[in-house]
Amino acid sequence: MLKKVAVVGAGFIGRSWAMVFARAGCEVSLYDAYPDALEQALILLKENLVDLETNKLIESAKVVKSRIRPVSTIEDAIVDAQWVQENALEQVEIKRELFGRMDKLLPTQTIIASSTSAIPCSEINSGMQGAARMLVAHPANPPYLLPIVELSGSSETSADTLDRSRDFLETIGMEVITVNKETKGFVLNRLQVALLNEAFKLIEDGVVSGADLDKTLKHGLGLRWSFMGPMETIDLNAPGGIRDYLERFGPSFGEIAKEQSEIRPWNSRKYENLEKDRRAVMNASDLNERAKWRDRRLMALARHKMDVDKQLGT
Repeated sequence: MLKKVAVVGAGFIGRSWAMVFARAGCEVSLYDAYPDALEQALILLKENLVDLETNKLIESAKVVKSRIRPVSTIEDAIVDAQWVQENALEQVEIKRELFGRMDKLLPTQTIIASSTSAIPCSEINSGMQGAARMLVAHPANPPYLLPIVELSGSSETSADTLDRSRDFLETIGMEVITVNKETKGFVLNRLQVALLNEAFKLIEDGVVSGADLDKTLKHGLGLRWSFMGPMETIDLNAPGGIRDYLERFGPSFGEIAKEQSEIRPWNSRKYENLEKDRRAVMNASDLNERAKWRDRRLMALARHKMDVDKQLGT
C-alpha cells in the first residue's frame, strides 16, 4: 500500500479524502491555497473523526487525526508523496496549472489524481510530459462515508497507472469502478442527472411535490439501491430474471421512456421554482445542521451495512 499521500485543496471533498487516506494508515499532507480554508477544514475534520469513532467506524479519532499534517505550500505537501489527490475548483485552467506544476516537481512513479465531478481527464492532462501517470479518481460526496470511486483516464493515461490506482484505492477500503471510455460526468453523475431531470419535470408538471418525490426515493427505490443496483433489482423482480422482467414491462416502460426524452432547459427560472419548493420544507438557516444529520445517518448506515455484510454477504 502507498504510505505517503498529498491532498491538494482542503474543501469538503479534500477534507473527506484526507480522512479516507488517514484512517487506512497513510501519512497525509493537507494543503489549501487559502489558509482560512485549511484552518476551517482541520476544525471540521476533527468533528467528523469524533463522529466516526462514536459510530465505531474507526478505533481512534486522535490516532487518525495525528496522521494528517497541514502544510502551507504545495511544495511541502507533495514532498515524497506517492499519490496526490487534487480537489481544486471545477475549472480546467486551474487544474491544468496545478497538474503541470506538480508534474515538474514529482518523481515519475507518483500518481496524480483529480476529484473532478465532470471534466474529462483528457482536458486536464493533454500534452503534459507526465500525462501517463494522471487520471481522474472521482468520489461520491462525501467520500469518507460513500466509498465509491470512479477511475477515468485519457488516451495518454497508462494501463499501469489505472491498475495501480485501482489496487491502492481498493486496499484503503474504497469500492472502485473503471470508466472504460471518457464521458462527461462519468457514470455516477450521468445517472444522477438522468434521475434529477425526470424529478424536476414531475415537480414542474404538478405530478408530485418535491417532499413527496423525496419520500419515493427514501422509502422505496433508495432502500433497495443502498445494497444492490438497478440491474440486480430488475433481475430479482421477475421469476425468470432480467429477460422475464423486460418482456413483462418493456412495452409500458418504453412508452414512459419516450415521454422522458424531452430535455427542458436548466435555467434561473427552474432554479427559483425548485428553491421555493425546498424552502417550503426546510429553512436555509437549517442546512448546516441538516448536513450534519445526513452525515451521522450515513455513518449509522455504514455501520449497519458492515455488520450485515458479515452476516449475509455482499
